[in-house]
Amino acid sequence: MRDARWTIIIPVKRLAAGKSRLRDAPADDALVLAVALDTIGAVHDSEAVGRVLVVTSDATVAAAARSIGAETVADRPDAGLNPAIALGSIHAGPAGPQAALLADVPALRSAELTDALFKAAGTGTRAYVADHAGTGTTLLTAPPGVSLDPRFGPGSAAAHAASGATALAGHWPSLRLDVDTAADLAAAARLGLGPHTSRAVQTAALAGRPIAMIDIIG
Repeated sequence: MRDARWTIIIPVKRLAAGKSRLRDAPADDALVLAVALDTIGAVHDSEAVGRVLVVTSDATVAAAARSIGAETVADRPDAGLNPAIALGSIHAGPAGPQAALLADVPALRSAELTDALFKAAGTGTRAYVADHAGTGTTLLTAPPGVSLDPRFGPGSAAAHAASGATALAGHWPSLRLDVDTAADLAAAARLGLGPHTSRAVQTAALAGRPIAMIDIIG
């Protein structure tokens, strides 16, 4: 299965509901959308990926995702991450390996995702990548014919481990760095933000948004 092409399912909330802890950061909805687009773009460019399915109820997100090569699946408004992933999995069909990735890793490098997917393929079972804090999950994978069985939410790394998923070990700083707070966004900037997020931050800085955020692009 190492050479199989993966279907990656990316759930994206309505912009108004996404990343509430970033509401004091610049650009608000524009920033949330930019982070999602950089995540989607990096996934699309991975040599291990065959399909990118964005599950969302937001028409703006859907249109933007399609413009950079993703397929979209219409979600029920505010259904939640795990139901959205399950819906995407059904849409993808049973053939080939699947993975779920949250749309909040704006510094993601395609090569890191590719390496993680290759390692996941070698496990022959469900696997996950813990986030930089070690408590959350950024990536969940499953081989063909095996349900993803997503357990995203608070303490998801432990929940995925308890469900039988294998923790993947690897040096993937950009894959692990999910952005929940302004401090996370600053850390992602040190790794190197994707182009959409970088522009959103610069636009906010030029508009005189909070000075702490200006430090991100310095």
